[in-house]
Amino acid sequence: MIKKDLKVAIVHDWLVGGGAELVVLELHKMFPQAPIYTSYCTDEWRQKLDNKVVTGWLQNWPFSRLRKFIPILRIWWFTHLDLSDYDLVISSSGNGEAKGIRVPKTTKHVCYCHTPTHFYWRHHNQYVRHPGFGPFAGLTLKLLVGPLRKWDLKASKRPDFYIANSEHIKNDIKKYYGRDAVVVHPPVDTKLFSKFTAPERHGFVTVGRQVPYKKVSIIVEACSRLDLPLTVIGNGPEHNKLVKLAGSSVAFINSASIETVSKQLAQSKAFILAAFEDFGITPVEAMAAGTPVIAFKAGGALDYVTEGKTGLFFDKQTSKSLCEALERFDSAKFSGKEIQSQAAKFSKEHFHQHILDYLGKIML
Repeated sequence: MIKKDLKVAIVHDWLVGGGAELVVLELHKMFPQAPIYTSYCTDEWRQKLDNKVVTGWLQNWPFSRLRKFIPILRIWWFTHLDLSDYDLVISSSGNGEAKGIRVPKTTKHVCYCHTPTHFYWRHHNQYVRHPGFGPFAGLTLKLLVGPLRKWDLKASKRPDFYIANSEHIKNDIKKYYGRDAVVVHPPVDTKLFSKFTAPERHGFVTVGRQVPYKKVSIIVEACSRLDLPLTVIGNGPEHNKLVKLAGSSVAFINSASIETVSKQLAQSKAFILAAFEDFGITPVEAMAAGTPVIAFKAGGALDYVTEGKTGLFFDKQTSKSLCEALERFDSAKFSGKEIQSQAAKFSKEHFHQHILDYLGKIML
């Protein structure tokens, strides 16, 4: 049990939208009085978090416009936060610097790690080639990776405990940081997505930002080659390229409400994931709708896709490999109820319970 008078603070890299922010939202629900320190926050997320967000000068122009390019300034800001008033600080950190905070010896620091920083470690070469945020970003990253990697490794020693969002990230935390971690999967709103049903399923669907590492082009190429109906939901810098690549069987929805996405997931034969994801919340949302997942066999997908029961794997990030999986896919062999049962293990309620159980142990 967690003491009711425990003074808690939450620290997060930045709040702009995504799976990591959903973790912060659930932590906020668990500890509604805890302030949330972050380098930058949108107005939307400030409201979602009941104005408990604390920002500083990095929130202001011109830093707010340059926030992707100023890791050294972000390092300075996080390492100079005064967190001496708290018994427990939970940092939610992935590709940023939140884990590098300093706390007193009497304060417990638990890091919920979404990933060891992609830019410096596992996906460094990929980001140098395709940084995704400006022509000079790759060169800058290549020049600064040495000192930034050194700081990141030093910062990784500061948390007292690590929680990983998947078995894959648990292994990467050990590989790159030399630290042990327990796994608590991110919270998924499985109840919301289980509400939508469709009398018949047709075609395939993929949802997400259209950036290089998502490998949406592989999905578009494969479905175009096999003339399979595919709905691509999302937008991003690769959108025009994908439209040119697509055959007549591929349809695009640039912007969609949560209801539209939910209905599309529920009425599709399968969700296709071609990215190497740290976890991947959207595929689990599809599973909550009873939809199997066809996924690249790596990363977080290994935690929720069971071959032949909740989906299928393809071994290489190529359209050829995906085509082979699509050709052997038979939607009649999958049970929607069995898939939903597996998805329920990743619910928000499970997240709350696992986090509280773990904190109860380390705060004794």
